[in-house]
Amino acid sequence: MDPERARELLAGERERIERTLARLGHEDTGEPADEEDPANQASDLYQDELDEGLADDLREELAAVERAEARLAAGTYGLSIESGKPIPDERLEALPTAERTAEEEAL
Repeated sequence: MDPERARELLAGERERIERTLARLGHEDTGEPADEEDPANQASDLYQDELDEGLADDLREELAAVERAEARLAAGTYGLSIESGKPIPDERLEALPTAERTAEEEAL
């Protein structure tokens, strides 16, 4: 894959992830906290835990972008970290952070 195209794809991924991370967080529903209404507390707790799980996933995706950027700088982007075989451009277009071929991922 052309390095410039790879940079473009990785920058797009980084932007998407960072934008989504910035939007996560507790949103106040406007309902006052009611210690006698556990439903309010339960829904807030559920949303906070869901957001934290999503944020963890997004941070893992961001780490994958950083690893891909490092491979791009080292000249190994597009090569499997496992076997050194080329990762098809079609796979990199769909998943710019791919570290292995589809066949290797399936194992």
